[in-house]
Amino acid sequence: MPNPRLAVRYAKSLLDLAIERDQLEPVYQDMLYMQELTQASPELVRVLRSPVIKGDKKEKILNALTKDRLGIISSSFNRLLVRKGREIHLPEIVAAFIKQYKDYKGIHIVTLTTAVMPGEEVKSAIVRKLGETAHWENTELKTIVNPDIIGGFIIEVDGRLIDASILYDLNVIRKQFENNDFIYKIR
Repeated sequence: MPNPRLAVRYAKSLLDLAIERDQLEPVYQDMLYMQELTQASPELVRVLRSPVIKGDKKEKILNALTKDRLGIISSSFNRLLVRKGREIHLPEIVAAFIKQYKDYKGIHIVTLTTAVMPGEEVKSAIVRKLGETAHWENTELKTIVNPDIIGGFIIEVDGRLIDASILYDLNVIRKQFENNDFIYKIR
């Protein structure tokens, strides 16, 4: 069962330790690898969350998968999680660490949803415009292709949504017809 508060606390501790030891970038790369590993292998997540499998077995599995890939801090952190029985929260802790890292570095994540894959020129123009408007130095653009929006775009930035899609406009028009807004305005 996900525990966001626990994940945030463990991620904050790891972030503070990495900063203190001047190993922030290597630990960040390790956490990106761990995120990739947990997302690519739902079986690994099931093993980590299994109450039947003993902690020492889980530790051996994690060590085998991350051998020669993780630094000392990240390997020790994984061992600590297993010994404390917190390995079930590893995917959430990794995600929380990555988010805290980006907050610490001032990296803003922008999600762009379009009906077709935008070109590099469009992507760089959006990043540049957002940087100028919001005075951001670091922007990370994630693109999602969703043909259901028909055209236009949807931008999500720091929990705010700008929906300039054709699907949104069509839904607004549909609601106006359902409410008979046009009939009332004619009378």
